[in-house]
Parts: sequence; C-alpha cells; structure tokens
Amino acid sequence: MVSKGEKICPSNILHAACPTRMVLDLIADKWTALIIYLLSSGTKRYGELQREIGGISQKMLTQTLRKLEEDGLVKRTVYPVVPPRTEYELTELGRTLKEPLGTLTSWAIRYLPEVEKARKASARRKAHEPAGLTASA
Repeated sequence: MVSKGEKICPSNILHAACPTRMVLDLIADKWTALIIYLLSSGTKRYGELQREIGGISQKMLTQTLRKLEEDGLVKRTVYPVVPPRTEYELTELGRTLKEPLGTLTSWAIRYLPEVEKARKASARRKAHEPAGLTASA
C-alpha cells in the first residue's frame, strides 16, 4: 500500500509497484542482454540468434524476443517466402541500449578475474566453516 504523499515512480524505483522496475527486470535479464548485444551488430535471423547464444532454449529465445518486441526494443519482420524467413533487428529505442549494455559487458570482461578470485575465496571460507554455522541472509 502506498502511503499518503508517497510517489510510486519514477523517483521511487524501490517501490514494488513502480513500473520502472519492470523495465529494469527486462533489460537486466541475461537473455535480453545477449540478444541486444547480438542485434547491435545488425539484423539477425532466428536461427542465427539461437546458434550464437550458447545455452538458450528455443522456448526462452522465443519468449524473450516476443517480450522485446512487445516493449518496442526489437522489430520482427516476417517474409512471405517458403519456408518463411523471420528477421530481428533493434528498433531506435532498442539501439539506445547498445551503450549502457556495452559498458556492462566491458565491466564484466574487465573484472571477471576479480569476481572469480572472490568466489574462490568465499568457497575456501565456506569449506572451513563448521557444519551448520553458515551465515544466513
């Protein structure tokens, strides 16, 4: 429940009812980021996307592309040929994500060694903790 005078959005993004959170959920999704990354280099066919994105199922690719299309980030073009050919490209709005997602990708590449180091240190600490004494969130 929103208290009197409380703004839901955009200044209160932490509020559960803020619509901006839905947009953040969409662009923070790993499949969305990878699809936008691939489409930032140009138009791709469905099969190309599926081959190039390791580990994505046909169902997940289809669902993600549909959501991106609904939200105006991706344009789908179906050509009336046999067999049907479908191509995907970023819309003008979708292209605005190239820079911020590119920055996040660069960050991930640059800091991967530090993240891996932290993960290994955490695993070592957990391995030396007595059973049942792990901290909970």
